[in-house]
Amino acid sequence: MSTQPKWLDNAVFYEIYPQSFKDSNADGIGDFQGIIEKLDYIKELGCTAIWMNPCFESPFGDAGYDVSDYYKTAPRYGTNEDLKRLFEEVHKRDMHILLDLVPGHTSINHKWFQESMKAEKNEYTDRYVWTDSIWEEVWGMGSLRGISDRDGSCAVNFFSHQPALNYGFYKPDRPWQQSMDDEGPKATLEELKNIMRFWLNMGADGFRVDMAGSLVKHDEEGKGTIRLWQSVRAFLDSEFPNAAMVSEWGEPDKSLQGGFHMDFTLHFGPSHYNDLFRCDKPYFSSKVEGTIVDFVNKYKESYEKSERKGLICIPSGNHDMDRLARSIHGDELKVAFAFLLSMPGAPFIYYGDEIGMRYVENLTSVEGGYNRTGSRSPMQWDNSLNMGFSSAAKDRLYIPQDESSDRPTAEEQIQDENSLYHEIKRLIAVRMSHEALQSRGEIEFVNVGYPLAYLRSGKQETIVVVINPAAEEKTFECKYLPTECIYNFGGKISADGTTIKVPAQSAGFYRIEK
Repeated sequence: MSTQPKWLDNAVFYEIYPQSFKDSNADGIGDFQGIIEKLDYIKELGCTAIWMNPCFESPFGDAGYDVSDYYKTAPRYGTNEDLKRLFEEVHKRDMHILLDLVPGHTSINHKWFQESMKAEKNEYTDRYVWTDSIWEEVWGMGSLRGISDRDGSCAVNFFSHQPALNYGFYKPDRPWQQSMDDEGPKATLEELKNIMRFWLNMGADGFRVDMAGSLVKHDEEGKGTIRLWQSVRAFLDSEFPNAAMVSEWGEPDKSLQGGFHMDFTLHFGPSHYNDLFRCDKPYFSSKVEGTIVDFVNKYKESYEKSERKGLICIPSGNHDMDRLARSIHGDELKVAFAFLLSMPGAPFIYYGDEIGMRYVENLTSVEGGYNRTGSRSPMQWDNSLNMGFSSAAKDRLYIPQDESSDRPTAEEQIQDENSLYHEIKRLIAVRMSHEALQSRGEIEFVNVGYPLAYLRSGKQETIVVVINPAAEEKTFECKYLPTECIYNFGGKISADGTTIKVPAQSAGFYRIEK
C-alpha cells in the first residue's frame, strides 16, 4: 500500500454529472466551461475536491460509461484543452479533481473492438474476452456474437454494447481463457497505465475507478484483481505518487490491499447502505421504523479489515442511486448529512443533494439511465429559464427538470440561513476545524439504534457525535461526559448522571472528558 496523498486527510468531494451540471453554450447539455463557471459555488460550500463522471468520447449508450476513445474528451463537453483548463481552474482554487475511469469495457465503437472483431489476427485480437467458437457463450456473462467475421462470442459487461476488456482469468479452465500473464491481458494492462499517464500528465489528480473489483475473471477471492491493481499502484508510486485513487469495489480489505486509497460503501452488495436512506423504512426517517444495526456491524467489520490503510467513503448518493430526497425529507436530510459529514473517510456529495434536489419520477430513459434517469436531472440553480441550467429551449434539455412548484434552487437556499445548503456548509466547516472529525480520525460506536452515538478521536481531542433521526426524544447510557458543544442542530442534549437525553430530530457534536 502506498502513502496516502496528504490532501485526502480533510477532503470533502463533490460529484459532478457533467451532462446535467451547467450548460454554457445553449445546447441543452452541460459542459466543461459550465463547470468552470460554478467552481466558486463548490468552493464556497466547503468542498475541496471533485469527482467528475466520464467525459471521454462515447456514443453515450450508457451515459459515457461506454468509451470510444480514452484519449479524447467528448465534443459535447469541450476539447482536451478545455478539460486541461478545467484542471487549472480547479487547482487555482486549491482544490483537486478525479476523473472517472472505466477500465472494464469499452463501446463497440472503439477502434480496439473494431480491430478485435476481424478474422485475421492483429494486435487487438486479444484485447477483449472472446471464446473460440460462435456457439460457445462466455459462462456467467452476457455475450456478443454473430456481428463479425471472427468466429467466437465476446463477453460483455452490463449492456450488450459494452464488450469486456481482457485482463485474463485467474483460473483459466477453457482453451480460450487466457491467464493474466498472457500477452493479450498484459497489453491491456499496459494500455490502462498509458491512459492514466496521459490524463495525469495533463493535470488530473487521480481517478475514481468504475467496477474496479471485476477486471480479472474467475477471481472469486479477488486475488488476481488485487495483483493487477498492485501493478498499477507500483507504476503510480513511481511516476505520480500524489495521484489519488478511489475504487468502486465495496470491499475495502481487498481494494486497499490492491493499492487504492479509498473505497466506497456501496448501494449494492452486503454493506446495508440502503438501510440508511433508500428503503421502505430508512433509518433516517423520523418514523422510527428503520434500523442501523446491520449497517454498523458491516461497517465495523470493513473498518477493522482495512487496518486503517485507507479510507472508507460513504456518499450522499451518486448517478446510479435514487436521490436522498426521494425517501427522506426536510429536517431528516439535515440529520442525515450530520451523519455523513462526521464519519471517517472522505464524504462524497452528489450534485444537487446539498439543496435537496428530488428524484424526478416517471422519466423516459436517457442514454441508458432507465430508472436512474430521475436522479440525473439538470442542476437547479435559480428560477430563471430552465432553472439557470441552460438557455436552450426546454425540449432540448438533456433530461427534463423537476417541474414541481416548490422545487429547491441553489439561489433560494443560499439566501436562506436555515436551508439544507447552509446546514451542510456549517457541517463541512466544523469538520475542517477538527482533526478528529476528518478522514483519518478514529471511530468507536457507543450506542447503536435511536439515537446513534459514536466517538471520533484525533491527536488533540475526542468528540462524541449524537444523532437522533426520530420525531421524539430518545435516551441512552453513556459513560463519557459531554462538555463543549461544537455543533448542534435541533436542540442540545442534556445529561442526568450517565443518562443522555437527546431531542427529537437532532444532531450534536460534543467534546468529551474520558
